[in-house]
Order: sequence, then C-alpha cells, then structure tokens
Amino acid sequence: MKKTLTPKYLASVIAGMVMTTGVAQADTWRYAFEEALTDVQGMYATKFKEEIEKNSDHELELFPYGTLGESADIMEQAQAGILQFVDQSPGFTGALIPEAQVFFVPYLLPNEPEQLNEFFRTSKAINEDFKELYAQHGLELLTMFPEGAVAMTTQEPVSSPADLDGVKVRVMTNPLLVETYKAFGATPTPLPWGEVYGGLQTNIIQGQENPAFFIESTKMYEVTDYITYAGHSNFTTAVMANKDFYDGLGEADQKLIQDATDVAFEYILDYQKGLDEDSIAKIKEAKPEMTITVLNEEQRAPFKAAAKQVEEKFVEMTGDSGKAILDQLKADLEAVTP
Repeated sequence: MKKTLTPKYLASVIAGMVMTTGVAQADTWRYAFEEALTDVQGMYATKFKEEIEKNSDHELELFPYGTLGESADIMEQAQAGILQFVDQSPGFTGALIPEAQVFFVPYLLPNEPEQLNEFFRTSKAINEDFKELYAQHGLELLTMFPEGAVAMTTQEPVSSPADLDGVKVRVMTNPLLVETYKAFGATPTPLPWGEVYGGLQTNIIQGQENPAFFIESTKMYEVTDYITYAGHSNFTTAVMANKDFYDGLGEADQKLIQDATDVAFEYILDYQKGLDEDSIAKIKEAKPEMTITVLNEEQRAPFKAAAKQVEEKFVEMTGDSGKAILDQLKADLEAVTP
C-alpha cells in the first residue's frame, strides 16, 4: 500500500534519516521556511543555499511553506534537530520567546528603508541580546531581516480605528499582535495561515495583515477589497539553526554558514527595493477595482495613540527582560535615525 506523503510523514522520514546519519555530521542540510520559494523568505533561502553549495561540498534541501506542516511544526522540527535551519517570524516565535514580540509594538520601526536596513545590520539587541535568548531554546540565531511594510486588507475601507470596530482581523498566534488589534478597535482572530483565504471568502474573518508581496502571491486581494497602509509595522523574520547542530560543526563550517548568512542578508535587502510597488501594480492589474490607501499623519494619529498601550502591555507581559530588550532596541534605532 502506498504511503500518503503528508507533511508529518515527510517529517518522520527526515527524522529517520537524521537518526541514521547524525545531525552534526550531515552532509545534506535541511532548511524550512514560512513562505513560497518565490517569496522573500524563499529568495533568501535560495541565495543562502547557493552560497553554501558554491563554497563547500554540502547540499542544502529547501522546504517551502506547507511541505513539512505549519509554522509550529517546522519550529518543533528545528528544535528537535530534524531540520538544521528554519526561518520563522517572531510573530510565531513569540510564543516560545516572549521578548521577540517586541517587533509587533506598533510604530516602533522606521518606515524609511535605509534606516530600517541599517538598524537590522547594526542592532545590538538583534545581533547580541536576542542571540542569547534564542540559545536558551536550542536555537542559534543567524540573522533577522525586514520583509516589507505591513498593510491591512479588509472588506470595507479603513481610515481610523472606528472603521475596525467589530471587524474580525486574522492575526498570528501572537499575544501582542492580539493586543495591537484590540487597541486598534478590531476583533483579533488567531487562525492558521492555511485557513485565511477560506475564512475571508466565507466571512468568518473580514481582514488580515501582511506585506504587499505576500498579499499578491497568496491572492488575498481576491477575497478583500481594500488595502490600507497605516505605517504601523514592518514584517520581520528570523533565520535560525539548531544549536546542537551548529555548535557541533567545525570552525570552517560555522564560518561558511555565517558568510552565507551575510551574503544572503545583503542580497535580500537589495532584492526588496521596489518590491512593494511592483506587488501593488500586479494587484491593480489583476483587480483594477482594488482600493489602495496610504493613511496620512493625521489619520495615523489615533492608531499611534493606541500603540502606547500596546507597548505598556509588552513590558507587562515580558517583565525586566522585555523592558531591557525594548530599551536596547530604542537605543539602536536612535543610532540610525536622525
């Protein structure tokens, strides 16, 4: 009888392969991420793979979204050593590492791309403090990078928090993101990504948020009519390695991974130049009646006012450790913003 190739079955096969070869000695490394191969995470992973294979005898297998399950599944597999690498947004990792939710404090990150990129390059919070927090959970944090300004897609126009009253907005299973949309006046509704399109189609939810490239590639515009930029967030993601695997490597392989990480980081920042505009153009071409709105500063003011209580909630949730991360992030941001 032929075995159905479900994500769980594939993961069990991979686990068997790992048990046979030993994680630290694996010549074929495995890397899973939360998006399609042609999305931002997939493009980063492809460049990372290219650098690893160009400069070593190792091979890197890539597993796009859905091939090994949902986000929670691939994180479990990375922690267990079934995967050597995983790319996961702090939006999901926040359940494991509460301090990572800081990236969902609204209006914390700058909207200006060069300032944003320099922050991710130089931030002590990211490159030192978060490394220690991730290590406590068996993960070697390799890098974090931005994926694009987050936009809300809804069935009705949004120009103020009042317009979100009673609107069920899909959010990741992230407590702070839930608090954000509560503060914005909506009804936050955690849903696995695989259920979002159908949820919008059947009116179980009436909105969701993501960068424009993801709205375009997943065709969220087909089941919503309005795209609104409130300027509240830039989607952030983190690339990690299983720490036992990483620590078990020789110095040359660790340098190989760090070098590939650095090259792919600069590549993906460059790749994103103009991506937002291109994605919006594709959406408008596919659905000319789609309304895209960028809120002005006056319209953003009540959203920014609501964000203050979300920041307070973050500190309440995460205590002294979260406060220290937030303070360091703010200092890092001040260093790159005039």
